[in-house]
Amino acid sequence: MRFQAPESLSEQIAQHLGQRIITRDLEPGERIQELKVAGDLNVSRGSVREALLILQRRHLINIYPRRGAVVSNLTPESVNSLYDIYIDLLCMLGRKVLERWSGKELGGVMGQVSELQAVIAAMNSTDTDAAEKVIDAGFGVMRYAYKLVENPFLEETLENFRPAISRTYFVALEHFRDEIGETATFFRQLADAAVNDDVVRLQSVIESFGEHQRKQVLTILRDEENT
Repeated sequence: MRFQAPESLSEQIAQHLGQRIITRDLEPGERIQELKVAGDLNVSRGSVREALLILQRRHLINIYPRRGAVVSNLTPESVNSLYDIYIDLLCMLGRKVLERWSGKELGGVMGQVSELQAVIAAMNSTDTDAAEKVIDAGFGVMRYAYKLVENPFLEETLENFRPAISRTYFVALEHFRDEIGETATFFRQLADAAVNDDVVRLQSVIESFGEHQRKQVLTILRDEENT
């Protein structure tokens, strides 16, 4: 593949490798060889090394002395730690939206949800990239909320969680096809609560879906452990 904007080359490499980890093209425990990546992508080893450090900060890989970079394992402990804080941060984002904007001014939220539902409606059973499409559409709703809140610290923190959350979400969608419908329902309920200025309902919807997703991922990890 060809990369643009050399000033952000390491970030682009990190996104490329991160997507392969999220979709399990690179599996947990698999080594990422710096020299091979540099050769495959026709980039310098220094850029790859910086990209690996970015992936380490995003908890997608571990870097060991003399062993190098290894795709991190999803464990019940890591999943629980992730969802404990991510659910709280999403609730904070939702509260901040309703603090700054009234329900009648949130028509754009419904527009974003309609786009997500259109993505889902266009899918069929043969879509091999269904999970990626739903994840991207879901984060589109979040990006809209960022603009409403205008809190760069909250936005940066949530965006830093995106790779790890996408990874778990991909696992859930790949194993439970009905999760796509659950996701559409979640965003519809979320938009309804926002437009009706119902912060209690908004937080309840976020917490319920977050806990549901956590449970699904933990179930998958337990099943994989027992096979």
